[in-house]
Amino acid sequence: MTNEPTGNYLVSATIGSDGTLALYEAVSTEGAGAHGFRPASIGDLDALFSQGSVGVSATGRFVANVNVSLFTETPLFNPTIYSPFCIDQAGTNSVTVFGIDPLNPAQLNMIGKPVSSGGEFPTSLAINQAGNRICVVNGGKINGVSCYKVDTGEGLTPIRNTIRSLNLNQTTPATGPSNTPSQIIFSPDEKRLIVSVKAGYLAIWEVNTDGSLSTDFQTVAGGILPFSLLYVPEKNAIIASDPGVGYDIFNLDTNETVSLPIPGQTLTCWSVYSKESGNFYMVDVGVSTITEVHVTGSLNSSIIKASLCSMLFRIYLMLFLFFPQQYNIGTDGPIDTAVATIDNKDFMYSLAANATGLTVLSVNGPGQAEIFQRVDIGGPAKAANLSIHSSNLQGMATFIGK
Repeated sequence: MTNEPTGNYLVSATIGSDGTLALYEAVSTEGAGAHGFRPASIGDLDALFSQGSVGVSATGRFVANVNVSLFTETPLFNPTIYSPFCIDQAGTNSVTVFGIDPLNPAQLNMIGKPVSSGGEFPTSLAINQAGNRICVVNGGKINGVSCYKVDTGEGLTPIRNTIRSLNLNQTTPATGPSNTPSQIIFSPDEKRLIVSVKAGYLAIWEVNTDGSLSTDFQTVAGGILPFSLLYVPEKNAIIASDPGVGYDIFNLDTNETVSLPIPGQTLTCWSVYSKESGNFYMVDVGVSTITEVHVTGSLNSSIIKASLCSMLFRIYLMLFLFFPQQYNIGTDGPIDTAVATIDNKDFMYSLAANATGLTVLSVNGPGQAEIFQRVDIGGPAKAANLSIHSSNLQGMATFIGK
């Protein structure tokens, strides 16, 4: 997602049978992008302070994204009252849905029109397994969550009693990264809606059978700046990247949290899980590395050391760094990352914001991930007269057709 204030575009690419990418098209979301306020010391990448600004439903065969606004605007409806007329005609502070073409998945076709996000500065969205419901979190002055029914023919319709506030003291655009929401997800049974807040807690709403949300949220404290959220397989527990320390493991059965350091980390904000390796991958834009983490059934965890082959491949790096962050991404500046499985092989697709491109890694099993492709976005965008800046780029999602 280009996330440009002058106009937001989704950039799609085809994935070959060997995992390689080929850029395909850029389509307008009929919305605008924005960039949150932050201290100069952390750089200007990660405009939205979030993971999940773009999402894909394999079941529903659609892509969804958030559009944000540079300026505070009066909502088109009272955010505390349900309204069937929640279309944001300006396309800002909104959610857009695109259908995925059945013959050419890289071709995207807008469904309906952008719909108001129910607040300001939307940053992340969650899609349920059936592909018929989306929830979004807003991180601006009017912040909180709201949910929608998805009709792949008509678009989005707000669900009654889902506009809920996070009660954050914020601005529009948001001021962060601290005290901003990071990601919104459903629990595996879809009975809870969870938001990570970079103030040391998770906000959790109960989801009722009609899709409405509990009036208030419960909190699970932990970490310093919990960011991306992934459930640990077969456990009622979440692993969260945390740029304040490394990563956190939230045990939702006991409401206990353990924070674990990643030596040398500075901005570990994004994460993905690979079924092929059975491990999690923590993405640090500050030192441009990806750290592989294994979590056991008892929720103990460890950083995986690179295989001998991978170590030799990165021997120059290992001469100077004596901690086990084994995947150095050079100067790419990796942020949002997604995994795709092709013929039982996993590939990681990382938005290389600093390079205005994409970095592709083959997982190859535990401790063996390697970079095998870099794709330039900036050059083709310039040739197509498409406005794009590394500081605004955000979002990553993959779709593999059946």
